[in-house]
Amino acid sequence: MEPESLNALIRNRRSVFPDQFDQDKKADDEIIKQILINASWAPNHGQGEPWQFTVFAGEGLKRFAEFQSSLYKLEAGDGFNEKKYTKLQQQPLKASHIIAICMKRSEKKNIPEIEDIEAVACAVQNIYLSVAAYGLGGYWTTGGITYLENAKPFFGLTEYDKLLGFFYIGHIAVPSAPGKRKPIEEKTNWVTGIS
Repeated sequence: MEPESLNALIRNRRSVFPDQFDQDKKADDEIIKQILINASWAPNHGQGEPWQFTVFAGEGLKRFAEFQSSLYKLEAGDGFNEKKYTKLQQQPLKASHIIAICMKRSEKKNIPEIEDIEAVACAVQNIYLSVAAYGLGGYWTTGGITYLENAKPFFGLTEYDKLLGFFYIGHIAVPSAPGKRKPIEEKTNWVTGIS
């Protein structure tokens, strides 16, 4: 790969949200599999590969929508918001595929938990870049039921594991606006000497 191609891929990647998806087009399952294989090549401490993915597609999207909206309603109590409930029911149906992003705690207990979380975040970056390379759109959301303990069993997670959100994927109907970043000089310190 030419460095310029990699630079362009990284710098042009954008989050694309469900309202921007072409709901009449579905991504090929084989492409999703390739994206997940790329995710699995993320760096991780001790080769523990702490990621676990659950992919929802077809009728599975309805199952996910029903689960998350029902759990939200059950857990919300006095904070229940009808608009949020409806969004949790409808947004998943706009996607081609949704990947639940999970962290299965490494069996190598000497690895700090934060390092397993960081490894999963690296895997998600690989998903982002792969989705962009395949000409698809996607985004990682940590909203909805992400941090609810009672959501974990649905995804095969134990109390030691974490649900880290959901990655929505679809064909792009409405592109995202160009991105912008501050100059790297504002975020970088160089140390070039011993004093």
